Amino acid sequence: MPAANKEEDGGWKKFLWNSEKKEFLGRTGGSWSKIFLFYLIFYGCLAGIFIGTIQVMLLTLSDYKPTYQDRVAPPGLTHTPRSEKAEFIFNVNRPESYFMYTQVLHKLLEMYDDDKQLDQLKYEDCGEYPSDFKDRGDIESEVGVRKACRFKRSWLGACSGLNDRDFGFKDGKPCLIIKLNRIINFIPKPPSSNDSIPVEAREKVQPNVIPVFCASKKEEDAEKIGEVKYFGIGGGFPLQYYPYYGKLLQSQYLQPLVGIKFNNLTENTELRIECKVFGENIYYNDKDRYQGRFEIKITVNNL
Repeated sequence: MPAANKEEDGGWKKFLWNSEKKEFLGRTGGSWSKIFLFYLIFYGCLAGIFIGTIQVMLLTLSDYKPTYQDRVAPPGLTHTPRSEKAEFIFNVNRPESYFMYTQVLHKLLEMYDDDKQLDQLKYEDCGEYPSDFKDRGDIESEVGVRKACRFKRSWLGACSGLNDRDFGFKDGKPCLIIKLNRIINFIPKPPSSNDSIPVEAREKVQPNVIPVFCASKKEEDAEKIGEVKYFGIGGGFPLQYYPYYGKLLQSQYLQPLVGIKFNNLTENTELRIECKVFGENIYYNDKDRYQGRFEIKITVNNL
């Protein structure tokens, strides 16, 4: 009977530990030691190669700007407030219908209040009129933290929210605040000629400004849009606010804003509007609806 029981267990107990030969899983302690030492050296070398490769790669990276800056897409043009599917529908008789829009605008513009830009070590006055870009040294130089230009909220006029807390929404004359997305070390170039600019927008072209222009998306809606007013420095993006040096060197940076006010929108009608920024090194992409332009739908109801 004992012999039969030994055959029934398949010999796995002896394979697990053979007390006669001092073997564990068919190998002696010396054999297991050699295997452990081999894999320790093998994986140690792999880890060393991996860590060395990462270190070499990190030596090629800059702390201040992307290594492959030429692969960064041109800046996007974005607007505040934002809404789902870029649709704005509100009723001038119902403040709750546009309250969320005005709150977002106030939150954005809080950082542009004068009392937030008092630090002389971080900010400097760059003028109320468009001028050439500010060269604050090479981004990799030892200059360190760079100052940023002040941008006064009051320059946004009727779209500043200082005198009209509702940004024109209660009167059916809403404001949008638009900006170019930040790209480190990017300097936008004004249009070199008027060929790429619509005839009706050419009057906005001036030195040292990247012009912005908004118009109806459909020709038949052109008269329904009415007057569009632009607020800010030169009604566009002035060059003295460029280049942007990144969060490490310019954490306090305030990008220039443009306030757009639609003064005479046809009410109770859905209107499609496209805003575009024009520059020699600003491009558009049909797959990216915010690259250099954006499109919105506005419906002002009064019923």
